[in-house]
Amino acid sequence: MHRFYLPPGDCRGDSLRLDGREAHHALQVLRLKRGERVTVLDGTGGEFICDVSETAKNFLTLAVKEKKLAPPPDCAITLLVGIPKGKIIESIIQKSVELGAQKIVPLLTARTVTHLDGEDAEDKREKWQQVAIEAIKQCGASWLPKVETPQTIAEFLACGEKFDLALVGSLQTERKHPREWILKFQKSQGHLPKSAAVWIGPEGDFTLEELRAIENSGARPMTLGRLTLRVETAAIYCLSFLNYELQRD
Repeated sequence: MHRFYLPPGDCRGDSLRLDGREAHHALQVLRLKRGERVTVLDGTGGEFICDVSETAKNFLTLAVKEKKLAPPPDCAITLLVGIPKGKIIESIIQKSVELGAQKIVPLLTARTVTHLDGEDAEDKREKWQQVAIEAIKQCGASWLPKVETPQTIAEFLACGEKFDLALVGSLQTERKHPREWILKFQKSQGHLPKSAAVWIGPEGDFTLEELRAIENSGARPMTLGRLTLRVETAAIYCLSFLNYELQRD
């Protein structure tokens, strides 16, 4: 069954309308006809099983036949990742959706090759958010992660966002396996973390100053094994591990 995305505000009532990018894909690529069944995701747990009731040149009308609501993840996971060269960040975003991240923060670090001004940064954010939308349509995820505007480590830390557990991939300091940090949290708090963050550096890793700032904010240094992993591999590794350890489904 083909999947489409509509923001939550457009998913009220028993009739939904696809236009713009989604209508173009439905009409010009998939060539959907009246009576065909599709799924609409709203990115906040809503899943709507619909039949195409009307097609026009630039839009479709859908009749909602069934509504489902998926609960939020047990742990809200944020990925903070140094922007790698080229389009690798798009692959990281796709995999982050599949692995249950709630938020993705692209980081501009001392060793990040990409340099963005305010307008370029917002353009990138919109493009990468669309990558996340396409990913939930592909994999059927009920929750759409928010892709933040690219920002520096200092800018993110200045916001003061807190997490039950924050981990940072480190090649430079005393480190522990992430499971050790999870078990330590569970032993002290009596439950698994409800929110978690994982920091992954760019090519060349975080500088020592950046690493100290991240650790001073409360992040625990973790090892990902004896090998030096590429940015995308490290991100996928960490999200896979946290998804397995902290999510029921």
